[in-house]
Amino acid sequence: MRTLLSATLLVVAMAGPLQAQTAGTKPKPVTTTTVRPPGVQTPADAANAMAQAERLALQSDLAWVGEYNGAITGDVSERMVNAIKEFQKSRGGRETGVLNPQERSALADTARRRQENAGWKIISDAGTGVRLGIPTKLVPQQASDANGTKWTSPTGTVQIVLSRRKEANPTTAKLAEQEKKANGRTVDYNVVKPDFFVLSGLQGLKKFYLRGTFKGDEVRILTILYDQAVENTVEPVVIAMSSAFTPFPTGPQAAGPPPRKTVEYGTGIVVAEDGSIVTDRQLVDVCLTIAIAGFGNADRVAEDKERDLALLRIYGARGLRPLSLAGSNGKTGVDLTGIADPQSQGGGNAASTVKASVNGTDLVPAPALGFSGAAAMDSDGKFAGLAQLKPVLVAGPANAPSQAALVPADAVRDFLKANAVTTSGTSADAKASVVRVICVRK
Repeated sequence: MRTLLSATLLVVAMAGPLQAQTAGTKPKPVTTTTVRPPGVQTPADAANAMAQAERLALQSDLAWVGEYNGAITGDVSERMVNAIKEFQKSRGGRETGVLNPQERSALADTARRRQENAGWKIISDAGTGVRLGIPTKLVPQQASDANGTKWTSPTGTVQIVLSRRKEANPTTAKLAEQEKKANGRTVDYNVVKPDFFVLSGLQGLKKFYLRGTFKGDEVRILTILYDQAVENTVEPVVIAMSSAFTPFPTGPQAAGPPPRKTVEYGTGIVVAEDGSIVTDRQLVDVCLTIAIAGFGNADRVAEDKERDLALLRIYGARGLRPLSLAGSNGKTGVDLTGIADPQSQGGGNAASTVKASVNGTDLVPAPALGFSGAAAMDSDGKFAGLAQLKPVLVAGPANAPSQAALVPADAVRDFLKANAVTTSGTSADAKASVVRVICVRK
């Protein structure tokens, strides 16, 4: 495995101690920071504006497509920005370091397909309770005993070994030295921290990656062995496995939703001239204030918890263009029209359209942040429903619920009818009928 790959699978503390100013010393000049206008934000600025869960998902997706070989920590780095540029370059786009909504959707879709091809699943090992990610299609054969579990490919090309043992007074330094000498290994990279250690190199003719730790006298080690011929296929999996490896889990291990952001952006669909707007209920959940960009504050007047729909209303607005909610033909391809999160468009607020396929109620690929509440239009330009984004699952199973869903047109119409909203819109221009919804929380 490349030294670069192994090195970047680690989290290194960079902060140093603050130096106290002693009495009588000359105060330092005040340092001023230039605030860049939104249109000239650097890629790092744009990434730092994301929520932690969004950065984790972005790094995970970049790793799965083979562009990012760093630790999936959510921390912004030059490596992460360069990975974004490489992905844009591979698609023939401008290398800006900031993904637009179409690029983010394409990245998510590609990563999802790679996970599905590998059979990626987050599991709990029955014997140890260790939580880890396994590419079940690459290593379908499994055997367990009291010392751990082994997963292998049919021909032995890829092997994943989770081992456990008891050892008196272990330290990571001592364990690392033992593992270096085992199985005729040639180590080309190693790092030892107080709570874990990592080794990589060659074991015979195979490459290996090893990560280990201990708790009390219990030692747990994850080893990945693979032929050099499958390096390009396996290395993205190694990065994902390293980030997903939880040797001593505590508390509930099921992936849950990320913390709600203080300010969250989404999309609403204008459905009536009286200022009625329909959107995703979860988008406007627990808001201190709900605002519609360009129109001011909105009231939340009704909700449907089963369908996760919310009805908003603004008052005194002029120039609204309600969307025609005439029935769709039920085709599987739709155009999603929404307003992406400001950080995705350099602080802008333009409406854009991306394509998606409908599989039952799932939307694939999931659109970018900000598209929750977007209008879905079929190939004949008729209203097909309302798009909803779901919480991000980082390194989650390939068979996890879809990251985006479609509330069918009939359900939206029934919700509005139940709340006495008269829908008489005639506009077929979804871009003219969507608005940005802003939720401000504590």
